[in-house]
Amino acid sequence: MKSHALGLAALATLLALPAVSHADLAFNVGAFSDYSYRGISQTRLKPALQGGLDYAAGGLYLGAWASTIKWVEDAYGDAQVEVDLYGGYKGVLIKDTLSYDVGVLTYLYPNAKTPIWSAAYKDPNTTEVYGALTYSVATLKVSYALTNLFGNYNFASNQDSKGSYYVDLSATIDVGAGLTLTPHVGYQKVRNIANATYTDYSLALSKDFDGLVPSIAVVGTDADKSFYVPGGAANSTKFLGKSRVIVGLKYNF
Repeated sequence: MKSHALGLAALATLLALPAVSHADLAFNVGAFSDYSYRGISQTRLKPALQGGLDYAAGGLYLGAWASTIKWVEDAYGDAQVEVDLYGGYKGVLIKDTLSYDVGVLTYLYPNAKTPIWSAAYKDPNTTEVYGALTYSVATLKVSYALTNLFGNYNFASNQDSKGSYYVDLSATIDVGAGLTLTPHVGYQKVRNIANATYTDYSLALSKDFDGLVPSIAVVGTDADKSFYVPGGAANSTKFLGKSRVIVGLKYNF
């Protein structure tokens, strides 16, 4: 199981992706009260440190992003950090109205596999391809897994979770006074794993103070409360998809 997570972590990743028409290099660092990815806590509802860098030239972009995590160690694995590598291309279909974004994203969990981990899960490293359309302030994005999704595998039926997908509908709304409101709803389909599919939602508010971005978000899911719990090494029965408030502070430079 990937005790996994658009909460603030996904919002941080999306904000990190630059959309510029010239060569550009940007960096970001941040701290959040929880690393929530697709609504599921990656840090057992505890704080996380995050950071990334991005390069853009025309519509092409490349980037790397990392966060502290707990879910792999909680499941008897040996990774304390997630590293995301991604690249893609952004373009305009209708000026000032409709744009697109296509790319590939790989989630890496260095040295995650241990004998105990491998008895219950496959390699957690995951690669997804994605495509998104943005109309005005709204974005519809679909991500499709080319590998097992974060180690999920049905050993009983010998079925993998390749082909799992995530549908993300969100908006970026300028509400004035430098404030940005970001509503989101997502649907995570996990193939061949009972009780793993769920819907998540979030509503985030942020303000940019010359690169310093505080934020607050309400995050929740309808995920299965018995599936999305920490692994046995955590000695915890916390529901990782519970409704909660997440606060964060990020600096872009």
